[in-house]
Amino acid sequence: MGIPASVVELTTTEKVFIGEPAAQAIASEAERLGAKRVFLMVSRALNTGTDEISRIRTALGTRVAGTYDGMPPHAPRSAVLAAAAMARDANADMIVTVGGGSITDAGKIVSLCLKHNLREHDDLEPYHVYVDDKGETVKPVFEGPDVPVIICPTTLSGGEFNPLSGATDEHVHHKQGFEHRNMAPTSIILDPALTVHTPEWLWLSTGVRSVDHALETLGSLQSNDFCDGLADCALRLLAEGLPRVKRDPGDLEARLKCQIGVWQSMIPITAGVPMGLSHAIGHILGGTCDVPHGYCSCVMAPAVLAFNAPANGDRQGRISACFGQPERAASDVVDDFIRNLGMPRSLAEVGVERTQLQQIAEYTMLDFWSRTNPRQIKTATDVLPVLEMAY
Repeated sequence: MGIPASVVELTTTEKVFIGEPAAQAIASEAERLGAKRVFLMVSRALNTGTDEISRIRTALGTRVAGTYDGMPPHAPRSAVLAAAAMARDANADMIVTVGGGSITDAGKIVSLCLKHNLREHDDLEPYHVYVDDKGETVKPVFEGPDVPVIICPTTLSGGEFNPLSGATDEHVHHKQGFEHRNMAPTSIILDPALTVHTPEWLWLSTGVRSVDHALETLGSLQSNDFCDGLADCALRLLAEGLPRVKRDPGDLEARLKCQIGVWQSMIPITAGVPMGLSHAIGHILGGTCDVPHGYCSCVMAPAVLAFNAPANGDRQGRISACFGQPERAASDVVDDFIRNLGMPRSLAEVGVERTQLQQIAEYTMLDFWSRTNPRQIKTATDVLPVLEMAY
């Protein structure tokens, strides 16, 4: 019997700072890379309600060329283009993002806008990933950006480790992916002290999002021992760290465990392990129904595990073991874990109307990860039972 072959794809990220203060690490990277015109894309809450951004500005000194702090959830194209216009006017030679997943995604797409002088809504159209009429994923080929991006995440979605970014086309209410190897950030700064300002619901729900990265890696029929090992460790770190932070928000060690778990959960995705139905549906819930990014996994992950069990039940046993409950079904274990964090567990709880389920199912078929679910999905009709389970 032959050994299954696989390829691990690497990103262009050069450094990950673990536990170093953000201001110090950003300043050192600006110096290392010779940046003179640093454009900041930051959380408005951090910018106006804390001194964290002021510390970064002080550390950068005269290198600061401008600041944008108005990115809405799910990175709508109009806001991304507005930020890109500011960065262009500032003649930015480095972009630094400080905030959650939407700011992270937007910063990477802004670098793409600068490279190709994208200014209008339709200018972005040729660059996003899509599924064609044959059900095949099409990734446009283009020259990647060259303005370096430094990312300081304050949530646990993990997009900082991914060359893939999402932005929402407001005209069709559809979140779309933009991907190029060079869209991975040059450096990532994991500063747990920066995250104490993150609202609890946002920290915990995005943590579940990264739990879901690991769940869908361990559930994938296209993974390998390298990626399975990382996902296994990621689950164990997050299973320990998230409840600890809920008990004690000032537990910086637990926060850093979560951040490292996120990193490990993302490596399989960037390495090429395809995700499944939870991620595919999550993209639609965010862009179409305006469900917060982390909540998408909170409401969908257990249902997708239950749905996929006939196809990958043997692999799901490892998931249960990571939570210390090898005798229980993974869907039940994950359901209990999410509930104990106090997160929502149904589509109804996050404001999705039953009348929207058909549209969600149809849009899910336009997402490339619907085609790589362990249990085959052929039509929107196949998606509806999963949505009903989660409703």
